[in-house]
Amino acid sequence: MFRLLGFDVRVQSGFVIFMVLIVALYGNEFGFWLAGSVAVLTLIHELGHAVAARSAGADAEISLGFLAGYASYRPTRPISRARQAWISFAGPGVHIGVSVAVLLVMGVNPLSRESFDDSAAAFAIWWAGPAIGMMNLIPVLPLDGGNIVTYGLDAIVPGRAQKLMLYFSIGATVLGAGWMFLNGYQGFGIFIAFLIITQLQMLNATKPQQRATSAWDVARQALDAGKEQKARRTLVAALTHPQPIPAPADLRMPPTLANRLIELLPRPLPHGDPGNEYVLANLLMMTGRYDEAAHYAAGSFGRHPNTLSAAIVARSAAALGDHDTAIAWLGSAADAGTSDDGLATTIDRAPELIPLRQHPTVAAIRNSLAR
Repeated sequence: MFRLLGFDVRVQSGFVIFMVLIVALYGNEFGFWLAGSVAVLTLIHELGHAVAARSAGADAEISLGFLAGYASYRPTRPISRARQAWISFAGPGVHIGVSVAVLLVMGVNPLSRESFDDSAAAFAIWWAGPAIGMMNLIPVLPLDGGNIVTYGLDAIVPGRAQKLMLYFSIGATVLGAGWMFLNGYQGFGIFIAFLIITQLQMLNATKPQQRATSAWDVARQALDAGKEQKARRTLVAALTHPQPIPAPADLRMPPTLANRLIELLPRPLPHGDPGNEYVLANLLMMTGRYDEAAHYAAGSFGRHPNTLSAAIVARSAAALGDHDTAIAWLGSAADAGTSDDGLATTIDRAPELIPLRQHPTVAAIRNSLAR
C-alpha cells in the first residue's frame, strides 16, 4: 500500500500477475508498452473516481487487482444520484482525456489507425487509453457506463434499478459475445468472460439467502415493493423490542438505500435492542450523518456499554475533526472489553482514524489489544 494525492492505494498481487501475463502473452516491445500503459492508466482512472468522490464530500481509497481497479468511497454526507453518476464518469473521463493528451504530445492522431499503429508505444497507449476508456463507458454492469445508467434508472424505479440493469447487462453481454465470436473477435473472450462472471455474482447477491432474515432485510424488501408503512413498522419494532438472537444485518447496502431506510424512522430515533441499535448507528455513519451517529451510539453505549458502539462514537468524532473526543471514546471502547478483535480491526482499518493511528494514546490502546 502507498498514498497518492491523499488516497490509500492497495496493489494486490493479481494486478502484478496481470501485468506479467500481458508481457508474457506478447513477448515483444508492444507487450511491455501495453503492460506499462495499462498499469499507469488504470491508476489514473481510479484517481479520477477518487478525486470526484472527495469533491462530493466522501473518503475514498483505491485497490488495484486482477483485470480491474476499484475506487471505493464512504460518504461523509448524503450524495445525490447525479453526483454519484458524475463520480462514475470521472474515472473513464480522466482515463480517456489523459491518454489522448499523451498521444497528441507524441504527434499521434488517436482517430487515425495509420497514425497510432505506426509504433509499438503509440499502439499500446491507444489500446490502454481511449480504447479501454471507451469500452468502460458501455452501458452494462459492472462497467462505469452501466453504473451511470443505473443511477438514472434509480430515479424512475427506486430500489429496483440495479436488478433490472443486471438482467439487461447479462442479455446484452451474451448477445455481444455471440456477435464477436461470429465476426472473428475471439480475442475479447477474457473481457467478456470477466463481465459475465461478475454479472452473475452480482445477480446472485441480490437473491434472498438461505439464512435468518434480519428486520433490515425485511424492511428493505418492503421498501422495494413500495410498502413504506410496513418497512417503518418493521424497523421500529426491531429497534424497540429486545431480541435474544437477532439475525445479522447486511451492512454492505448502498448508501442510497441506507438513506431511505433511515429517513423512514421517527425522531428521536427509537431504541431498545442493542444489536439493531448498533446496525442503525453504522448506517448513520455510513451515510455521513456523523453527528447523529455519534449521539445515537453514545446513548446506546450508556444503556448497554460495549466496545463496538464506543468505537462508532470514536469514528464519528474523528470524522467531525474532534480528535480529543475520538481518542477518549477509543479508551472507553477498550475499557468495555467486549470485542478486542473488533476494536483492533477498527483502529487498523477505519479511514476516519487514519490521522490518529500514530497518536501515543491510540498506539498504546492498539498495542494492548489482542492481535
